[in-house]
Amino acid sequence: MTNVAIVGAGTMGHGIGYVTVIGGYMVTLTDVDEDVLERARAHVGLALDSGVMRGKVTEEMRREAMSRITLSTSLEDAIHDAQIVIEAAPENLALKRDLFRRIGTAAPHDALLATNTSSLSVTDIAAATDCCERVVGMHFFNPVAAMKLVEVIRGAKTTDQSVARARTFAESLGKKAIVVRDSPGFATSRLGIVLGLEAMRMLEQGVATAMDIDTAMELGYNHPVGPLRLTDIVGLDVRLAVADHLHESLGGEIYAAPAILREMVAAGRLGKKSGHGFYDWSTPQ
Repeated sequence: MTNVAIVGAGTMGHGIGYVTVIGGYMVTLTDVDEDVLERARAHVGLALDSGVMRGKVTEEMRREAMSRITLSTSLEDAIHDAQIVIEAAPENLALKRDLFRRIGTAAPHDALLATNTSSLSVTDIAAATDCCERVVGMHFFNPVAAMKLVEVIRGAKTTDQSVARARTFAESLGKKAIVVRDSPGFATSRLGIVLGLEAMRMLEQGVATAMDIDTAMELGYNHPVGPLRLTDIVGLDVRLAVADHLHESLGGEIYAAPAILREMVAAGRLGKKSGHGFYDWSTPQ
């Protein structure tokens, strides 16, 4: 049975952990914060409970899945026997490069090493290791359990074998994998951020309310979630970081973050995770 180590147990980390353990893999979640790890395990348990209530998961499947989860505050211990390592740390290049320096040293020599970045250069992250050929991007989407896509990003030195392994793994989780070249924003973030930022500018200019802008895209273009509600789910701080990165990398005013986004992030209105963003998340949606 394949051992999968997930580095970072925040929202994306425990989401990836859930779909991976449901897929039948042994999963080790590692984070520097014990409380974050315990919350991550609790989130996985709640997701499994929901599956039981909806008849998608049996009690036996739940027990077996929970038994396959291990927690560790030591990155080196967590990855020493992993066949697949997925880094799910915050979207910060220096942090990810530092983690990959350690991952490249401590992981088995044949392990697939993946970064769950949504916009940063996989090539730059891989350069922190001496095994660039085994490093790929695996961009999962939030909420991981519900979103079917995994964007596999090929770095400058990533081999065909590593890309194939990443695709096979993603598909084993019931996901659809696409492969893109390592370029700023890849395919999804580059397109999605433009729509999200324009929706914010429309709100800023009083064109329509947040709900009506979202409804326009949901009913007019068959988007499952409108761009402002999606920004709340992703996190306004995450969207701002991606926008700034793309504006710096690609130029163009379409990637310039509007004032409303900077003001809301500065005020701590980060979306669903803070309770308020473009919508009020303090009560059940």
